[in-house]
Formats: sequence, structure tokens, C-alpha cells
Amino acid sequence: MFITPAYAQAAGAGGPSAITSLLPFILIFVIMWFLIIRPQKKRLDDHRKMVEALKRGDKVVTAGGMIGKVTAVGADDADEITLEIAPNVKVTAVKSTITAVLSKPEPATTK
Repeated sequence: MFITPAYAQAAGAGGPSAITSLLPFILIFVIMWFLIIRPQKKRLDDHRKMVEALKRGDKVVTAGGMIGKVTAVGADDADEITLEIAPNVKVTAVKSTITAVLSKPEPATTK
């Protein structure tokens, strides 16, 4: 005969437990938390603090690559600032598009 009969095997000591089968997924989530999610949250928090600290006179870079000097900052509820990108050339930009503050104005010194 070419076909052999199949015999059922005896039940073993049991399969993997629920914790053992979920352990790889939990481990992957923990690794993703420390390598991706946590640093991104810190970066977003730092950006939010930088945008909130913008004031008149700061030299900034926008996401579009424009470099300008902040001439007016909108009220707390307004999400706009005015940038001077060249002498007598002013543009309005959204605060969240500011990617970096290049320099802060220095306080005036009395002599």
C-alpha cells in the first residue's frame, strides 16, 4: 500500500501559555516606545516651547527655508507672526512653520 494510516499523537504537556504567546508583541511595543514614540513626543514638546517663546526681534527659519526677523507676534490665540525677509518686505507666517530660531536679540546696554 502506498497510503499509511495516520495515528493521532498523545496530548503533550500543553501548548504555550497566553503570556508566552503575547510576549513578543509586548516586547516589540516597548522597543518602539523607546526608539520612536518617546523621542518624537520630546521633539514636539521642544518645538512647542520654542514657538511659544518667539518674540519680536528673533531671527528665524521657516519650514519653507525663508530666513527672516520677527517684527510682530500675534496674540496668544492668533497663530500668526509677521516676518521681515528683506528691508521693507514683510510676510505673515504661521507660528508652527518656524523650524529654528537662529539668534535672539540682545538687550540694550546703557553706557
